[in-house]
Amino acid sequence: MNVIQCYAPTNDYNEDAKDQYYDKLQSIVEKCSTKDLTILMGDLNAKVGMDNTGYEDIMGRQGLGERNKNGERFANLCAFNKLVIGGTIFPHKRIHKATWTSPDHTTQNQNDHICINKTFRRTMEDVRTKKGADIASDHHLLVAKMKQKLKKHRTMRRTISQKFNTKGALNTSRTRAEKAKAQAEYTEVNKQVKRSIRTDKRKYVEDLATTAEKAAREGNMRQLYGTTNKLSGNHCTPERPVKSKEGKTKSQLYGSLWNNQLNGIHHSTSTSLTTKKNLTAWTEQHYGKFFDTTACLRR
Repeated sequence: MNVIQCYAPTNDYNEDAKDQYYDKLQSIVEKCSTKDLTILMGDLNAKVGMDNTGYEDIMGRQGLGERNKNGERFANLCAFNKLVIGGTIFPHKRIHKATWTSPDHTTQNQNDHICINKTFRRTMEDVRTKKGADIASDHHLLVAKMKQKLKKHRTMRRTISQKFNTKGALNTSRTRAEKAKAQAEYTEVNKQVKRSIRTDKRKYVEDLATTAEKAAREGNMRQLYGTTNKLSGNHCTPERPVKSKEGKTKSQLYGSLWNNQLNGIHHSTSTSLTTKKNLTAWTEQHYGKFFDTTACLRR
């Protein structure tokens, strides 16, 4: 929130002094961010009047009197910086609009103003003068009623025990500080380790490339092939033998199975030969004469 309190030269003052004043006021207003609530107020010695032609964005038709030269300067300043003149917006009686009364009580003007930037226009609810608040002054108190809804500041939820346990709260704060410090140290060390790993990896790859170039120059194809596989990531380790539940390797297991098959075939062949031999002896013993008679008949 920015509040600019000012006092401007009168309408009959030197024009050069007025130019210097408004230039300085402009430089001050420019320093205020448009996202912040900015209030410009004070005795501007400027009558903006009721006619708001060309200034509809920054003033209403509830002003007092007619616009003078200071009023034009002030209206141009407000239009350039998008400042709304609050006293010209809200309808009131004449006695509640006038901010200055002449010593003879015959002339009343609206010389004091309260302005607000257009972004927060809805914040201003009313602007009027208060009679009787002045003491030995020809100016009346100008009051602006504003209502600003502030954004809720969310805080961390804490339990009742943490709220009233001072010792526990102090210990918790120490623990949090230590955790934050440890986390920061871990992050820094982790960065250093990763940086060192990248450096070592880069050096390892460069060494492999140098070795491959040397092997190519010397015609060592075996070393060149192995180094190239390492660089490309295609290096495969030889497989280890598989063991059964009995602790035998796969080659021993297959060998024993093959031997069993061969032994079975040999046993089967021996059995068939023995059976054939016995059958032949029995046939010759019982049918030998028949075969001989058949042979004699064929002759």
